[in-house]
Amino acid sequence: MTAEQPLHVVLGTGPVGIAVAEALVQKGQRVRVVNRRGDADIPGVEPAAADVSDPEQAREVMAGASVIYNCTNPSAYHIWPDVLPQLQAGILAGAEAAGARLVVMDNLYMYGATHGRPMTEDMPYAATTKKGRLRAEIADRWMAAHQAGRVPVVIARASDYFGPNGRGSGMGDVVFGRAVRGKSAQVIGNPDMPHTYTYLPDIGRALVILGERDEALGEVWHVPNPETLTTRAFIERIADALGQPIKIQVAPTWLLRLMGLFQPAMRELVEMVYEFAEPFIVDDSKFKAAFGDIATPLDVAIPTTLAWYQQHTD
Repeated sequence: MTAEQPLHVVLGTGPVGIAVAEALVQKGQRVRVVNRRGDADIPGVEPAAADVSDPEQAREVMAGASVIYNCTNPSAYHIWPDVLPQLQAGILAGAEAAGARLVVMDNLYMYGATHGRPMTEDMPYAATTKKGRLRAEIADRWMAAHQAGRVPVVIARASDYFGPNGRGSGMGDVVFGRAVRGKSAQVIGNPDMPHTYTYLPDIGRALVILGERDEALGEVWHVPNPETLTTRAFIERIADALGQPIKIQVAPTWLLRLMGLFQPAMRELVEMVYEFAEPFIVDDSKFKAAFGDIATPLDVAIPTTLAWYQQHTD
């Protein structure tokens, strides 16, 4: 690896940022990983500290980049209205100054409730939730920057993720983490509804592909997923791989609302329960037709995830 190699800059060191950085390292790329502390513990990368919501810091840390991957995602829902627009402005300023293409990690909130209809990239933004409307506005601004010729942009969207490092997700510590400790899985909504879950390493590989391919630019792409099961059936697959049964505890919505009176994070979660109360199915056929099916089968992804939790759980 030399300084003459194209520079790939990964913004954020959450689960998605780690997955993207690891996928880039596996391809032998030169990688700079950015967070506020500059303490990314990922072998083979160059860590850097910056607050990329500040355009000046963003321009400095992204200088020389050929591809930038926006994997930032403030975890506290209640700060999104203030923080997400600032992050977007800073990241666009940095990417524009660098002349780099920008791969944006996004979610599925903007589609709103689809009443069982599989989500496709051409589906209109029909969210009625605060967070869904905000994500729709942010997505429109990314594409407006592309259409205006400021920055070449591609948007990737994934469902609720699981996998190594995926502690904070609905399939993270509350399911895999508890399962390896012999405890019940904790879920919300209706566990007998089909729900697409996305494997974190697949997200990383998908974003790298989108950053490489010219035909990806100016488009939205759903990341490939393994087969869609009900949440209950997914947990049963975990139990089979673990070799022991897993009980399921469902948190009633009324309890979430009550807890939301005292906890802002729980209050914000309530409006997203619809994703687990009806079929939540992602159509990833566009990506697969264009770039191939890179989705890891569940009989590989689940044991790999369990092994990670067994190594990282006290």
